[in-house]
Amino acid sequence: MNTALQPTEITLHQQSRQLEIAFEDGVRFKLPYEYLRVQTPSAEARGHGPGQETLQTGKKNVNLLNVEPVGTYALKLNFDDGHDSGLYTWEYLYELGQNQDAIWNKYLEKLEAAGASREFSNEKPAHSCGSGGCGH
Repeated sequence: MNTALQPTEITLHQQSRQLEIAFEDGVRFKLPYEYLRVQTPSAEARGHGPGQETLQTGKKNVNLLNVEPVGTYALKLNFDDGHDSGLYTWEYLYELGQNQDAIWNKYLEKLEAAGASREFSNEKPAHSCGSGGCGH
């Protein structure tokens, strides 16, 4: 394993809702909780292959309740929306930090294309079968 990918410091900033992580190579990233939540590596969100991903929506104000180390290679993040599956390996956290702008912009494009929002909503999506109806 690349020792540059070993964290030297992990700090939660609850007020700004960011996880700050520093690595042995001197690189430091501040990763917003929302960003971490929507980029969860869990199979529940990622699926088990290409095209099986579930777009994560309504996570703008998500909070991180707890961070648990998993061995010497990852973190388990527990969010206040109940999500706590998926292991954030050091390599994955480094990748999320290094490519944050590109990954975030791609996520925003997917949200827009789906007509979805970062804001939480209890409303069910509008039904759209057109004027001919579809039997629903």
